[in-house]
Amino acid sequence: MADPDDAQQFTALYAEHHRRVYAYAVARAGTALADEVVADTFLVAWRRFAQMPRDTPLPWLLGVARNVLRERYRTEERQRAIAAEMLAWVADAPDVADGVAERSALLTALAGLSESDREVLTLTAWDGLRPGDAARVVGCSTATFLVRLHRARTRLTRAAADARTPDQLVIKESTR
Repeated sequence: MADPDDAQQFTALYAEHHRRVYAYAVARAGTALADEVVADTFLVAWRRFAQMPRDTPLPWLLGVARNVLRERYRTEERQRAIAAEMLAWVADAPDVADGVAERSALLTALAGLSESDREVLTLTAWDGLRPGDAARVVGCSTATFLVRLHRARTRLTRAAADARTPDQLVIKESTR
């Protein structure tokens, strides 16, 4: 539970600096992302309120906003790179047999999934990790990871089935 004085001080800090942090975010990311950047910035400020410099908080807040933006761009770039690489694999795959067509459809479907779905699938299928080990990589319990893995496999099967008929592609659940 937060200290009421901290909550009041944070509210005053927010009221005083929100407009400037928002302007900073708009100038660097546009209005579409500015609200998210500001929200993430003030979330970090709340979590680290005790470490924040009280005499000049604006430079610290803008530094946090800068880091939020950098992380967002890194994440987007990583997603674009993975999707481009997967699409390149599909484009380079020769269509000489049903196995290749199946692989191509599967990679196309995989490239269309979210980054988190691709991560849980590739940790188990490509990296060969057991669910417990893969759960540690993504920072969740084994049970949560298994649910995420099941849902990702379901979405992958559906996406691959959109490109091919459902009986041509079967995604087998691995044994646990």
